[in-house]
Order: sequence, then C-alpha cells, then structure tokens
Amino acid sequence: MVEDRVTDGRRIAQLLASEIRGRERGPLGRLAVVDVRDVEGDAFGEFAFGVAAGDRRVADVYVHEDRARAEFRGAPDAAADAGRRAGLRTRPKAVHPPRTVVFLDDGVAAKRALPVFRAVVEALDATSG
Repeated sequence: MVEDRVTDGRRIAQLLASEIRGRERGPLGRLAVVDVRDVEGDAFGEFAFGVAAGDRRVADVYVHEDRARAEFRGAPDAAADAGRRAGLRTRPKAVHPPRTVVFLDDGVAAKRALPVFRAVVEALDATSG
C-alpha cells in the first residue's frame, strides 16, 4: 500500500496543531494552540496560529501553498539544534530578538517537529528559573 505524501501547507499546519493539542504530559503538555486563523496559504506564508506555553508565545506557524513553517521566538539555538537532529530544514531569522525558522515540508514533519518544541520549552524553562 502506497500512501500519498501530504504537501499541502494548510494540511501540514493542521497536523502540527493536532500533534500539539494531543499531548498531555511533560513540556509538550503545557503547550496550547492560540490565535488560530483560517488561512489557505500563499507563497509568502500566512499566519495560521501561535503556540504558547502558559502566557509566553513560543512559536508562530505560517502556511505556504506547499509547506508550513514554524518561527520559534525563544531559544533560537535550541530550536536550530533540535530541528537539525530531527532532520528538518532550519535557518536563522535576522530579527531582534532572533528567531529560528523550521520548515515543515510534509505531513511527517509535523510529528518530527515535536522534539523542537520540547527543546525550546525546556531551554526557556532553564533560563527563566
């Protein structure tokens, strides 16, 4: 049986949101999908939703026509390292404060992005307390 590869940006973002909402324990259990928008996606990426840990925004998720991307607002080095370990394409975003962009090129990447969220939450916890 051959399964189709999910490459629709909107669907990839929906899968990521489902993965985040489905976690109940540990660092991922503290995450919430917030500020949800109904978007179709475009070449530049439309804001779809945020991801928060308590009252702190951890990432913003954007929908492109053929992929999604997560922009991690905190712990950019932890996000980049975890993204590379998960086999995801990453790049720094030159803004202040710096961000790390992690690209989700298919539906499988939604699940592979969870260790990135975990690493960021753990790094933020370590620096705040």
